[in-house]
Order: sequence, then structure tokens, then C-alpha cells
Amino acid sequence: MAVKIVGLGASLPKNQVSNKGISEYLDTDDEWITTRTGIKNRFHATEGEHTSHLAFKAGKAALSSMNLENNFDIDTLIVATSTPDRLCPATAPKVATMLGLGKIRAFDINAVCTGFVYGLELAESFIRSGKSKRLMLIGADVFTTILDKSDRATYPLFGDGAGAVILEQGDEENILSTYTGSDGEYENLITILNGGSESKLSGNKEKISTSSYFKMEGKEVFLKAISYMKNSVQRVLALSNTNKNEIDYIVPHQANKRIIDTLTKLFDLKETQALMSLEEFGNTSAASIPLTLAVYARNNTIKPGHKIVITAFGGGITWGAAVIKWPNSVFKSMVLN
Repeated sequence: MAVKIVGLGASLPKNQVSNKGISEYLDTDDEWITTRTGIKNRFHATEGEHTSHLAFKAGKAALSSMNLENNFDIDTLIVATSTPDRLCPATAPKVATMLGLGKIRAFDINAVCTGFVYGLELAESFIRSGKSKRLMLIGADVFTTILDKSDRATYPLFGDGAGAVILEQGDEENILSTYTGSDGEYENLITILNGGSESKLSGNKEKISTSSYFKMEGKEVFLKAISYMKNSVQRVLALSNTNKNEIDYIVPHQANKRIIDTLTKLFDLKETQALMSLEEFGNTSAASIPLTLAVYARNNTIKPGHKIVITAFGGGITWGAAVIKWPNSVFKSMVLN
């Protein structure tokens, strides 16, 4: 059973923050941030703007892109996020209600920055098995709610955003292969210590406060990200019988320009074949890949028939990749603020 992409959309908060704006909180400047990361701007959610709001707007944009009159044709909603509105319940049921999708199957998954790739593999399985006929997958995160403004190693890197795709049983195959993996031995490389069953709300207030921020071991993450994303891409190319020379574009997780540049060179691709959005949006975690796809589909860089490799690395640690053949059907990708 073929899996077809029929809708695509993304959303961003309205509050754009430049590197100069970041320097108001930190002892840093535009040159320091740009040189080390490639990031110049990012969008931050405003007070009262949550993951569900961005996910809703991305889902709405995806629905609008396919001119779907009957929203209830969607039977499953997966939201990939590591910043849900609440620790419980899941954010997806709330988003499904906001979108008017009815009492459908709706749930969250958390693979941090690899969340969208994990979600895509799961969505593919739902459709191929016949469990779902039309499914919406949203990657959405509001990382600014978990960042320490005094931490120069993390605060400048992240932006908030969401991206959504709609998949269905179709007459053309758009998902050629998927692969995911994990290794819990390295759970402390990318983590938030508090918020789960390891911590107690009745504990020391100071300890709870300082341990509730996102932490990342940057140097080790850099090396492992390159290694595992390289391996992931090799796996999905083999699974789909795709030669690296057949790749039109690669869309890595938008974490750091140096990582993307290194990965591009490892597969002998041109710089122009690596699609990047991190300069304007920063690292939007689970949203970074669908957001980037939406931007480049909207400006017609991505065209029908193009073979695109997506790959990501995130907390867990987790990693994954997929080979996508861009659909022949015409839909208008939308990005909403």
C-alpha cells in the first residue's frame, strides 16, 4: 500500500529575536553566534503561546494546503514534541479538538529533535497496515520554556515553531524508506533532569529550579550527531536502493551549520543540495525538518519527483532518516505566523 504526501504546512510565533536581541541576556554577540552555529535569527513564543497553539496553526496550514473541505477525513493525529503543554495529558488530543478533527486517535511521541522522523516511520506503518487512511503528523516545540537565559551553550541555539504533513493511502509512493535507532547509554548528553518520575515535586525548591532547564553536552553531541546521521542516511539509501548520486536534496535536522556542512561533504553533495532554515529559525527541535520542507516547497526549490533525504539526531540519544520522493500532486505549502 503506497503512502502519499498530500499536505504540508508550518507555523512560527510572531516574535522574531535576532542575535543582537540574544546579547541583551548573554555575554555574546552576533559574530560569536553566527560563526559557531550559522544562526542569525529565531522566533520565540510570547506569553500564553504554547506548543498546542503552534501545532494548531501548522495543522491548519497543512489542511489549507490541500484544500480539504472535510477535516474529519483525518483519522489519526501524531504530535512529536518534547515540550508538551503539560506533563500530562498529551498535547495531541487538545490539538485535534482545536482543529475540529473529532474524536480521533491522537497521541504524542517524544524523541526530542528526532521526533519528526520517528513520527514519520510510525505514520508510514499505520497507513501501510491499513490502520489509518489519512493521518496528520505534526512536529512542534516551544523550547524557550525550558531554556536557561544565562546559558550561552543553549539559549542562542533554539527557536520555537511547528511543521505538519498529511499522509494518506495513495496511488503514488512518496516514502521510499525509513530508519530509526537509539542508545539510552547516552541519556545525559541531551536532557532535562527534572519533570519525570526521577524527581519529586516536594523536593528542595532550589534543586528543582536549577535542574529543570534543558542541558546539552555540545562537543560530544556534535561528534555523535555526525556519526549517527551519516549511518542513518546510509541505511535508508540502501533500504530504498537509492544511490547517493540520485539525491536531489538533503534536509538534516537544523541544529548547527557545521554539522550540516560536514554531513553534506561526507556524501559528496554540493552546498546548495543541503537545505537549511536555521539561519532564520534556529533549532526548532521536532519542527525543524517539516518547517524546512515547507519553506523550500513554498519557494519551489523542491519540485515533484525530487528525491530528498531527511535525517535527525536528538536526545535519548535517538537518530533516524528517511528517503522521500516528492509528490506529483500539486498542493500549496503554507507557513503561518
